[in-house]
Amino acid sequence: MWFEVKVKYSKIDDNEKVKTFNQPYLFDALTFTEAEARATEEMAKYLSEGFKITNIKVANFSEIFPSEHGDRWFKCKVSLVTLDEDKGLERRTNTYVLVQANDVKDAYEYLLDQFSDTVSDFSIPSITESPIIDIFPFFDGEEPIETIAQPKVYTESSFEEDEEEAPVALDDEIINEEEVIEDSEDIIED
Repeated sequence: MWFEVKVKYSKIDDNEKVKTFNQPYLFDALTFTEAEARATEEMAKYLSEGFKITNIKVANFSEIFPSEHGDRWFKCKVSLVTLDEDKGLERRTNTYVLVQANDVKDAYEYLLDQFSDTVSDFSIPSITESPIIDIFPFFDGEEPIETIAQPKVYTESSFEEDEEEAPVALDDEIINEEEVIEDSEDIIED
């Protein structure tokens, strides 16, 4: 879920005057609390003189389309057209997406490219420049993949060792559950 977080801070401009900004940023988070924590953490990296979070609200974007070539964000209204076969009527569902581009024309072309594979018809009724300064996705692709610990597999021979030694795990051997059941039935019959 995306949260729009407004951050208020002051900076000294070139004329030695203090200028105050109240700018929105977009954070990917699960809750308001997490959005506030992430905003505090990220903004502390960039704003050393201090800042204040003035507002947090849920952003109504269904999708975010970042681009390497864009420097501004554009809010685009996309109308998806579906056909209600029972009633024979067309239904329009409006959704909002955020596109990073240089200007409105670039945003329109990039959006057409992104929606070119959709099955339903669509139209783009409006594209406006968004006041959002930057977005902070939850996963940036640089986080390490967690490894899942493999369960240890013990065989009968591993228990025949001295009691002082720990059982040895056979990492490369996988024992099928059916084989274990058959082996245990053979042991019971003997």
